Amino acid sequence: MEEASLNTEPAADDDADGFEIEGDCAMTEFIGRTGVIQGENPLPPALGMEFESYEDVYYFYNCYAKEQGFGVRVSNTWYRKGKERYRGKLSCSSAGFKKKSEANRPRPETRTGCPAMIKFRLMENKRWRIIEVELEHNHLISPASGKFYKSHKLMGAGTKRALQLDAPEEVQKVRLFRTVVVDAEGNEDVEDDGGESGNKCLRNSQLKLKEGDAQAVQNFFCRLQLMDPNFFYVVDLNEKGCMRNLFWADARSRVAYRYFCDVVAIDTTCLAEEFEVPLVSFTGVNHHGQTILLGCGLLSGESLESYIWLLRAWLTCMLGRPPQAIITDHCGALQAAVIDVFPKASHCLHLSRIMQRFPENLGELHELEAIKIDLSKVVYYFMRPEEFEAAWEEMVQRYELRDHKWIQKFYEDRKRCVPAYLKDTFLAGMFAMQQNETAASFFESYLNKQTPLKEFLDKYDQAVQASHQLEAMADMDSRNSSFILQSRSYFELHLSKLYTNEILKRFKKEVEGMCSCFSTRQMHVDGPVLTYIVKEQVEVEGNRQETRDFEVLYNASEMDVLCICGLFNFKGYLCRHALSVLNQNGLEEIPCQYILRRWRKDTNRSYVLDHRCSDIDTSNPVHRYDHLYRRVIQVVEEGKKSQDRYMTTLEALHDILNKLHIAENQASLPSSD
Repeated sequence: MEEASLNTEPAADDDADGFEIEGDCAMTEFIGRTGVIQGENPLPPALGMEFESYEDVYYFYNCYAKEQGFGVRVSNTWYRKGKERYRGKLSCSSAGFKKKSEANRPRPETRTGCPAMIKFRLMENKRWRIIEVELEHNHLISPASGKFYKSHKLMGAGTKRALQLDAPEEVQKVRLFRTVVVDAEGNEDVEDDGGESGNKCLRNSQLKLKEGDAQAVQNFFCRLQLMDPNFFYVVDLNEKGCMRNLFWADARSRVAYRYFCDVVAIDTTCLAEEFEVPLVSFTGVNHHGQTILLGCGLLSGESLESYIWLLRAWLTCMLGRPPQAIITDHCGALQAAVIDVFPKASHCLHLSRIMQRFPENLGELHELEAIKIDLSKVVYYFMRPEEFEAAWEEMVQRYELRDHKWIQKFYEDRKRCVPAYLKDTFLAGMFAMQQNETAASFFESYLNKQTPLKEFLDKYDQAVQASHQLEAMADMDSRNSSFILQSRSYFELHLSKLYTNEILKRFKKEVEGMCSCFSTRQMHVDGPVLTYIVKEQVEVEGNRQETRDFEVLYNASEMDVLCICGLFNFKGYLCRHALSVLNQNGLEEIPCQYILRRWRKDTNRSYVLDHRCSDIDTSNPVHRYDHLYRRVIQVVEEGKKSQDRYMTTLEALHDILNKLHIAENQASLPSSD
């Protein structure tokens, strides 16, 4: 045998108990010597994660264990004959059972045979890869339990510490918790848009920082952390300890995602167009249809591994809850990463951005303008997949485009970007389904191609605060002012009591559009389903008028209505064609399944990150403080919304203080006995 285990059990028996960490002098010395700091919100271990050393794996799992509330033991370590470690297993400190003791007073059994563990091994690339994971414990764990485990004693008592910078090499060295996520086997052949292997590119990559940028990042993270105790960030370092990728999100973004987690857009424009700031932003839309920020990242490049790392970091930040639909740019590496990290989510591509880049991708063709007109018509005009396919085939033949690479790639991705294929996917108004619509960028007014990183970090707060103010103003406007109804439509009157003003304004256009639907005719009946054809006079190129037919299915027993245009899933409210059918059938109100909670103005939304408090120990002063602090912050958030609420909050707090003082005075009085 060329390989051996220093444990007494055979190497094939992974479940055997080995030595505990307090006996592993090399591990203790490593942690003491390097002085590495505790990771901030460490990612949970997952198959495919890779690390530079055995010690890095231990430190990563120990950070995760401390945050979750359990200790770590080294169950097994296997060595080759040359005493080189090649495989290991780390377990929960409650794994296995102690041997029976013959002592007069044996210590009580504290282990439970807990199965939680990770297994990892040394790969050919000299990196340590996690090959097996079990996250579930068979005993209670709690981060706030206060229990002190031996494996945590060298990690420091503070839960948050500043980044350590080496002054002579500020740009090259930023020491922070290491979580390098590398794709599992099978994806080595996937190439990024530059045609280089993602794995090869990532190993030698790092953020292109200028003098002072690393210090700016430190100051930025420290400032946000002081302002926001629930601020989340992760830093990825390369082999040399240089920053490779960053991700961060504040508490408001994390709470907002709870309310608006149906659709998320990932904007990689800055990275693709080589901005000074290689920003990737996660955005959604709120109840006013406004773009909201759900997290940010800085990446060293458009490699598959960088994108996988970023998406996993974001998913961890959002407590492992993936969105229903994701909209991204047209990037091969990003598309592959989305499939890997969000396999069940509907994945769409920003059609408007693809069409904007049309000239640079087809600029060498002679009939460029004619192709542009025909391509737009084929993409936006046809509502059924079979109609799109026929029109596409005709266009490709006419202009001899069958062998054009960009045209081929667009056709391969048609089911992710052409409206005819996306009508069954809810997109909350974030997908540009018409030719004149564009995709919004959250930092558009604050960031251009030449903006330095330090300047962007300074402007970040301005952009975020401006977004918060716009939402607050829209909330106040929707609560305190009634929308001016110009039509006599029952549908508009109904939704005016429920929806925010901006969404009602958009719905109003559909109500007004009912006037252009001059014919609503029932065609045939299939059981409870009635099929209607609604004729609409629409405006096309050159201000010409054209009549189009829209098929609408209506089920009176279920109150279901479905239009071929798919506007409800694209925008989140019914189209003029569906309204015409409902109107013809005598309905005066919108069926409840078509009134979405995400647009309502009467839903109470608090942007305070409230952790579950079911395990509060009232005898523990720390628990009492944390619980009361979170509740008071909720009161403050509600009290700041208006002057009346502010005064009510002040009076209530004053009453509480008086009651506490009275209770304290009564407790200090001598007993009557």
